[in-house]
Amino acid sequence: MQPALGFGHFITQADLLAKTILVIMAVASVTSWFIIITKALAARRDRLRAARFLDFFWNATSLDQVARRLEQTVPDEAFSNLAHQGLLASRHHDRHAGARLVEAGGFGEYLTRALRRAIDEETTEMESGLTILASIGATAPFVGLLGTVWGIYHALLAIGMSGSGTLDKVAGPVGEALIMTAIGLAVAIPAVLGYNFLVRQNRVVQARLDGFAHDLFSFLVTGAKVDAQSEPVASIAAEAAARRA
Repeated sequence: MQPALGFGHFITQADLLAKTILVIMAVASVTSWFIIITKALAARRDRLRAARFLDFFWNATSLDQVARRLEQTVPDEAFSNLAHQGLLASRHHDRHAGARLVEAGGFGEYLTRALRRAIDEETTEMESGLTILASIGATAPFVGLLGTVWGIYHALLAIGMSGSGTLDKVAGPVGEALIMTAIGLAVAIPAVLGYNFLVRQNRVVQARLDGFAHDLFSFLVTGAKVDAQSEPVASIAAEAAARRA
């Protein structure tokens, strides 16, 4: 009776190299899914926290009120951390202007450097793990192809030794070898799609951070109150609601 062919039979017949490739693919798959899920959940959490902070920020009466809020609660997302770093830089420059090389130049230059450093730190944090994801997406198909070539090589050797090249002798070993290609694609496709999704998501956040940094810079340099900006926004929203009514 001919043994049943399938993935289980392939595992039992696989040699050390094939099993090593399967382990590598399994680790790569678990790693990529872990990065995708954790990054997606963290981004969703940060969006909710950022929305709450920005709502408070744009409805605050002054930057002093924002500073008191940030002193009471530790910044837990990019926008509140950027505001915190900007306010700290403003106070530090007022107390120690020109004492060190990093504080050289005008207040605007020092504040720009402080905000840029904060944005760079947040960008680095958001991009952590994406290199691993991109590497898995780029290399997994070729690792799977290596397993396929190795499996077909052994299948051809077995056919040569048996002296029979009929379809029933070729189909099973070659089909089992091609499983490695399917495994490589199954690992690579989610990694590539997850990478593209996370990169697009990070670009949106970075663009919003740049815009918020520009507004924060203007407020800190000019000493303007936040409600000077939030009031026109509220009036525009009221006008839009009146038109819809």
